[in-house]
Amino acid sequence: MAKQKIMKEFFLLFAVICSSVSSDEWKATVVKSIDALVGSCVVVPCSFSHTGGNLPSSRLRGIWHEKNDKKSNIYHEDYTLIKDNFKGRTRLVGDLGQNNCTLEITEVKDHDNGPFCFRVELVRTENNDPTKDKFSFVEDCVELNMITEPPKPTVIKPKTATQGEPYTVTCSVIHTCPAHVPKLTWNLDSTKVIGHHKDIKHGNWETQSILTVIPEEKDDNSEITCTAEFNGGLKSPETFTLHVKRIENCNHIIIPAVVGIGTALLFGIFWIFMEKKYNMWNRLSRLSRRQ
Repeated sequence: MAKQKIMKEFFLLFAVICSSVSSDEWKATVVKSIDALVGSCVVVPCSFSHTGGNLPSSRLRGIWHEKNDKKSNIYHEDYTLIKDNFKGRTRLVGDLGQNNCTLEITEVKDHDNGPFCFRVELVRTENNDPTKDKFSFVEDCVELNMITEPPKPTVIKPKTATQGEPYTVTCSVIHTCPAHVPKLTWNLDSTKVIGHHKDIKHGNWETQSILTVIPEEKDDNSEITCTAEFNGGLKSPETFTLHVKRIENCNHIIIPAVVGIGTALLFGIFWIFMEKKYNMWNRLSRLSRRQ
């Protein structure tokens, strides 16, 4: 009895360990929630692991489906198995052989909320029939937050520009469609524009445009606009007023000083002339009295 009890406990422990290992090998990392601009596109980052070891993409089948119905496919390599309202709008942008299951949805509709889940099937036979090794990651699904208005760009700038000196403004916008990066444009003609695009994690990306101009006095109180144009044609502008500080050059000091000195000299000469004339008149007056 004691021996049977020990053997039973051993097999139970072995089963728990095997179950744990197997469970650990089937994993997916999918962003839980992501913004999606209606009319544009959204890219859902996804990675996974499976029990089949290192397999090429040709031996893996990736499927995305609705959480509540595994047969409601929003993406499948077999076009006929995709729901009609998603046909032509979804594709895998990740490489399954690199355990990347990233999904792109274009022409986002306001009802594309989800949740959507990834499913992987291991295909080891030449006729591409799936094996029993398949898994739907229904505990790791994504929901789309539908955004109907394009986000406004953020503009970072110094409060005041100085006449004749470089003035740099940074315009940036957050988006979730790295496959079709938003285009940032300015209402100024300038060749000094630098662009950046970076991953800020969790499915969010930031694109930047850095503008440098040399403002003149005539540019004071003019408006500068940065416009973000998203995939699908939606646009969102951000405008601010430029304030230019005038540089006080030497002319503003020299000219008034010269005018002041000149006026003083003229006044002094006139005063001396009048004093001499007055003294001469006094002498002539005294002489006339003596005679």
